[in-house]
Amino acid sequence: MAPPAGRRRYFPRIMLEYEKHGELKTKSIDLLDLGPSTDVSALVEEIQKAEPLLTASRTEQVKLLIQRLQEKLGQNSNHTFYLFKVLKAHILPLTNVALNKSGSCFITGSYDRTCKLWDTASGEELNTLEGHRNVVYAIAFNNPYGDKIATGSFDKTCKLWSVETGKCYHTFRGHTAEIVCLSFNPQSTLVATGSMDTTAKLWDIQNGEEVYTLRGHSAEIISLSFNTSGDRIITGSFDHTVVVWDADTGRKVNILIGHCAEISSASFNWDCSLILTGSMDKTCMLWDATNGKCVATLTGHDDEILDSCFNYTGKLIATASADGTARIFSAATRKCIAKLEGHEGEISKISFNPQGNRLLTGSSDKTARIWDAQTGQCLQVLEGHTDEIFSCAFNYKGNIVITGSKDNTCRIWR
Repeated sequence: MAPPAGRRRYFPRIMLEYEKHGELKTKSIDLLDLGPSTDVSALVEEIQKAEPLLTASRTEQVKLLIQRLQEKLGQNSNHTFYLFKVLKAHILPLTNVALNKSGSCFITGSYDRTCKLWDTASGEELNTLEGHRNVVYAIAFNNPYGDKIATGSFDKTCKLWSVETGKCYHTFRGHTAEIVCLSFNPQSTLVATGSMDTTAKLWDIQNGEEVYTLRGHSAEIISLSFNTSGDRIITGSFDHTVVVWDADTGRKVNILIGHCAEISSASFNWDCSLILTGSMDKTCMLWDATNGKCVATLTGHDDEILDSCFNYTGKLIATASADGTARIFSAATRKCIAKLEGHEGEISKISFNPQGNRLLTGSSDKTARIWDAQTGQCLQVLEGHTDEIFSCAFNYKGNIVITGSKDNTCRIWR
């Protein structure tokens, strides 16, 4: 399945407003190390050492702010999920599901050539997006905005839709084979599509025009992803390579060569310094995003890697395999810190909750599982689907989970 596009990073930060030469300016401080058990006073001391804008008179105010953020981080940490709704979404099989940022609505793609928009709270269908002439395979919201939807189809086109009205703004034509992955850039000005024709294309959301064709792979592109600043895009291919492209010029920046089988996933970490790739060769590789050199190979799985991801601060890496296990690695030490065992079939999807303390996996054993990201302990089994789960996702708050299955239903858990 195409990787969920438009993942928006979640982590605590504080914004400072200050005046310089009569002009109001802002500066953000990321709190990547803040967790539910962090010593707030010590953290504030550290920040003050590094940030002259934070004077002693502001200490208590900053402490209070960080304490509030800390409470928020812990809010959904012990959340137990209950089945809320079962939706028989389409007559023909589902291909993918995707949530908007808040989780207030979600979309489903299907072999019936449509994409449907659903209200999460009521389970009501809000709209059917009709117009494709073949399977709707890759789908995404332009998160964090959530006012547009892109659909990629086996009819070789991508369509851009209004969430509010269901109207089709543009049909992007130019690929010569099926579109199997897509992503909005973080600024929501471009859509990137990856195709079985070995190319990726960038499209302008405003005027509907093709901006660039990214040529260079010798086999199908099955994964693509922007970095968080939107100036780089990576494409993963069946030719065993990942290519890094400059999104502003369409030029090739680096080719990541090292895997000896098809690529299954490729993504950047939050600060755009590392790239994580997963492959059918049973390994994941970590690459320096600037020079394209491999900095580590993550081994241990006995079968193909089907999915991989960073947590939202980029400190942890999770891998999911056809061997029925998942693993958590430290991005700093590149060592395996936990093995997630319990599924009785291959794991095709894995993702962290935005807070980074939980992992969600979906498996061919018909279950999804919630795991503790520190210990690897299974906290909950989401049971009820009668066939393989191929898609699962958290919303931004981490208090809603959606699962999509070959049994042709979506389940909402909250």
